[in-house]
Amino acid sequence: MEAKAIPDSPDDISTFYIQATESIQQRWPRTLKQGDTFAMFDALGDCIEPGLTPGGVFHNDTRYLSGVQLLLDGQRPLLLSSSMEQDNVVLTVDLTNPDIYQGNAIVLPRETLHIRRSKFLWQGACHERIAVHNFDTKPQKCWLTVNFAADFADLFEIRGMVRAKRGDITAAVIGGAKTIFRYMGLDNVERRTEIGFDPPPKTLTRNQALYELELPAGEGLGIIMTARCTSSDMGGSSEPRPDFTQGFSEPYRAARRGAARAASLGGTVTSSNELANKMLHRAGADLSMLVTDTPQGPYPYAGTPWFSTPFGRDGIITALEMLWLDPELARGVLRYLAAHQATTLDARNDAEPGKILHETRACEMAVLGEVPFGHYYGSIDSTPLFVMLAARYFQRTGDTDTMRELWPNIDAALTWIDDYGDRDGDGFVEYYRVSENGLANQGWKDSSDSIMHADGTLATGPIALCEVQGYVYAAKKEGAVLATALGYLSRAHALDEAAEKLRVCFEERFWIEELGTYAIALDGAKAPCRVRSSNAGQVLACGIASAERAQIVGKGLLTPEMFSGWGIRTLSADAPRFNPMSYHNGSVWPHDNAIIALGLARYGQKRAAAAIFEGLFDAAAHMEMMRFPELFCGFPRRRGTAPVLYPVACAPQAWASVVPFALLQACLGLEMCFEKREIRFSNPQLPRFLEEIGINGLVLGDASVNLRLRRRGANTEVAIVSKRGDIAIRVTQ
Repeated sequence: MEAKAIPDSPDDISTFYIQATESIQQRWPRTLKQGDTFAMFDALGDCIEPGLTPGGVFHNDTRYLSGVQLLLDGQRPLLLSSSMEQDNVVLTVDLTNPDIYQGNAIVLPRETLHIRRSKFLWQGACHERIAVHNFDTKPQKCWLTVNFAADFADLFEIRGMVRAKRGDITAAVIGGAKTIFRYMGLDNVERRTEIGFDPPPKTLTRNQALYELELPAGEGLGIIMTARCTSSDMGGSSEPRPDFTQGFSEPYRAARRGAARAASLGGTVTSSNELANKMLHRAGADLSMLVTDTPQGPYPYAGTPWFSTPFGRDGIITALEMLWLDPELARGVLRYLAAHQATTLDARNDAEPGKILHETRACEMAVLGEVPFGHYYGSIDSTPLFVMLAARYFQRTGDTDTMRELWPNIDAALTWIDDYGDRDGDGFVEYYRVSENGLANQGWKDSSDSIMHADGTLATGPIALCEVQGYVYAAKKEGAVLATALGYLSRAHALDEAAEKLRVCFEERFWIEELGTYAIALDGAKAPCRVRSSNAGQVLACGIASAERAQIVGKGLLTPEMFSGWGIRTLSADAPRFNPMSYHNGSVWPHDNAIIALGLARYGQKRAAAAIFEGLFDAAAHMEMMRFPELFCGFPRRRGTAPVLYPVACAPQAWASVVPFALLQACLGLEMCFEKREIRFSNPQLPRFLEEIGINGLVLGDASVNLRLRRRGANTEVAIVSKRGDIAIRVTQ
């Protein structure tokens, strides 16, 4: 993600620091996303004066609808209920009228009219059906008003960046049923918001639709409002359908079909615990909402609202955490990133041949270069993670055709590691910002203050992060296996040797005996940053740590200084820059915990992995919809209290949404081996809140199996319910 650490002083503020004047969760609790469009509304389904907050409807990081408000006789309705449906497709809001006065007399008693707002996104448009029903025994009259606005604010403006100049906005009413807002950007692209109503209102202006409702007793009326996002570089017709039924029902059915992916994710794993089932279903539904179809295949956009776009690191880690259950997602991520791999040197974008994308944006400020994120490569870890994902995808699927297609990209990524990643030839991969407008820190903790020494002094570059060396080790070690399978034997031998050399050097330079952990990084002078952090936990997931030291690291991660009770903090509570409310210096990130749990399980520390799962499960029970946010605060757990939320965290966030599946894999020691047609369980241990789980339709090659796992005392039994094709189950204790 881009930097948004809480600065110690104005001098520490990153260029891309996200200003926070209000809590997103408090102001905009309802989120919709489909394709390149997302929307955030308040509980009533409105967006009123969002200002520098991400309320409204966005397409390609531009806000096309900055205001919408429904009124009855000039007053806001009373909220009855507001909820997202289980598959995240439709926001349903139930409202009723307040007491409506004329003078001192009530002319419309409260709770006479019922208003149901149903909103969803489909193909760049926000569709809404407003159904009003009169439950009185006599006719009722009232005015229904919909106010609306479009500011075409760039997402980076909303995040707090000030632009010297903007384009021009105009608006026109067309035919009494549609208002069109036009914004001619400085990039010479005309962006349009087309707001259509069916049936047409009595009065329509550039900012308001006014309906005079005359409702017979027991009857109602339906109004369709469509806010469509178009631009001169999209092409094609974008006219809202005038017919009432097709204007809402047809895209509604299409949106439902498009969300069917959720059923194949969360529905694949079930348990004996109803709360756990809700968590698993929410995880699958959230991932389904964030996955966007690209020409190369499905890709999980990082998260709403700030990162609803492809991110290299996020997409890879999401795919890695879901690989055992859904390898097709990994294939889409690999092919997309290969198609966007850097091929030339471009200092403006931190691009170098073979480097894998950090992020891409299509908003006006990115197109103009006001921010460097059009195609930005300032990530030190996306490239080795890309190779890791490719190697593990091959082990999972045996998909030789895709690997041969992608081998030139994989080989180029491995070459980048040696030619550009290791800047000084010491064997470690370091980062140093080339673009003056890019990110100062380029690991996953990319806040400006996230890498420090024991006295709190910020490290200066080039910086070699501990977990990045682990990623590079795994990329070379596992890349060697892939190269062997594809027949590149000399390349495989060289990679294997390089991996072993790196492992030895890493143990010598990064281990801090007195702390019992690996240094978070080496600075530009090769001095270790002697700070306990969660980064050392991610090292374990790559296999570079010795077995003895992995045990020491694992125990340290579960101490009160590191483990809040809800999860492992990003930074130890005794570190000089610890702040439980910071973005990276003491908060709890679910995806970080999932990677750590997989690392602990790799070294046989199943109880520690289960403790992480149990803490995060308890945290999820306090979260709305049992949805894991991007992060939450690292305050210690207290009896009778809930986790403290982070005010501008993304929710949903792709690599957070898949955490339950990754934690389950860690606890079960689950590994999929295509070569031997085996599903392996190494000392499977269900956490305490799960007595039994079912894994249905687990596919390996052309075979599939339904499994049932049950906890029996200290052990977990694995039973085959049914299977199809050649597939074996192997359980080791």
